[in-house]
Amino acid sequence: MYPLAQRRILVTRTRHQASGLAAQLESLGATVVIVPTIEIVPPETYAPLDAALARLAAFDWLIFTSANAVEVFEQRRNRAIAPTRIAVIGPATARAVEEIGLAVDLIPPQYVGESLAVELTPYAQQRPLLLSRAAEARDTLPETLRAAGATVSVVAAYRNQVPPGAIPTLQSIFASPRTWPDAITFTSASTARNLFALLDAASLVLPEKIVLASIGPITSQTLRDLGHPPHVEAAEHTIPALVHALAERFA
Repeated sequence: MYPLAQRRILVTRTRHQASGLAAQLESLGATVVIVPTIEIVPPETYAPLDAALARLAAFDWLIFTSANAVEVFEQRRNRAIAPTRIAVIGPATARAVEEIGLAVDLIPPQYVGESLAVELTPYAQQRPLLLSRAAEARDTLPETLRAAGATVSVVAAYRNQVPPGAIPTLQSIFASPRTWPDAITFTSASTARNLFALLDAASLVLPEKIVLASIGPITSQTLRDLGHPPHVEAAEHTIPALVHALAERFA
């Protein structure tokens, strides 16, 4: 018996990132409904990113906190200039770096900004670091590194925005208990904030019986701040851990 058989799982990831999570859920018997609550779009301008990449060799560390930032880096970098050392927030981002032919020098034990800041702090004092990330992101990582004496350049590689057309889809899903999901997965704080903003805009109230599954502590805290504490939290900040936590919940 598959642990997620006859369970409808709503996935809120960006459409191009949802397939991996969907495939793992479906392998355990789930019916997956994909409703992206964020989409990745270019920043207002690439000028700061391009300027930083032109002098990439001047930075001691290049830091990525998402695979999306790695993808943009690959599109815009000058291949004649290699980064000195690369730090990433977790294994998914590390895989993205390795797929473009570069090596990862540092991955923190916990896949959150706070842990990455702790691991980078010994290398930070009076060192220039480049952080490529979303335009909308927490400032914990750069602030901690600056407090440790680093010079941190933060550049936007992309923006997150709410996808057009999501409201009618959610209205259809929540029109009847027969089409409600059994669980909703949240893979970032942005997916949580945006889903509840969309529900509010659609005049929808989330049924209490639906299981809310979070990928990690930052996303969980966002859900609590929104008044919807998660029922499930992944043991580590990875898609397989999130899928495993949901399977255990419904087993």
